[in-house]
Amino acid sequence: MNYLRSFLPWIAFAVVATQFDWRYSALVGVVLSAATLVWERRNGRAWDSLVIELSALGFFVLLAGFAFPFPDSAVRDQVDPLSSGWLALTAWLSIAIKKPFTLGIARTMVSRDLWDNPVFRRTNVIITAVWAASFTVHAIAGAILLAYAPHATVALITIKVLGFAVPIAFTLRYPKIVRARATVHTAQ
Repeated sequence: MNYLRSFLPWIAFAVVATQFDWRYSALVGVVLSAATLVWERRNGRAWDSLVIELSALGFFVLLAGFAFPFPDSAVRDQVDPLSSGWLALTAWLSIAIKKPFTLGIARTMVSRDLWDNPVFRRTNVIITAVWAASFTVHAIAGAILLAYAPHATVALITIKVLGFAVPIAFTLRYPKIVRARATVHTAQ
């Protein structure tokens, strides 16, 4: 569940944002992101496995830096789709530069001899693309809902939950499918 731990600051931010002023949820994001990065580095995680954590820190620092001087900004009402858009951008860029963010995390879970395997790399490109697509859909759907039905709380929460649940489920299942295919192919 390294993936879930990577998204903990984002999840906590989303929960706090629904209960408190957006400025303080941004501050919680900064503190949790920084603490997560420090903790993960002290526990030996490589920088390439901390892309989401680094991205979170960048987002929350920018958001807090904007939220405090401009507390009444219209941005306040768009923080949820903005955060998903930021995550989508992070994921798509990681694919574009040929370093999908899931690759560093996946390397912490497999033996070193698989790291350069083309199937391992392709599997992580696909998993990262699913995360990127999910974040993109969440950002767009959230922005549309906030624009046209801002009080549709159940729909907004559903989109938020699905934005994480779908790629988590895919991430847990897809590598097993790839391994099963490889086993069948090797046996033939």
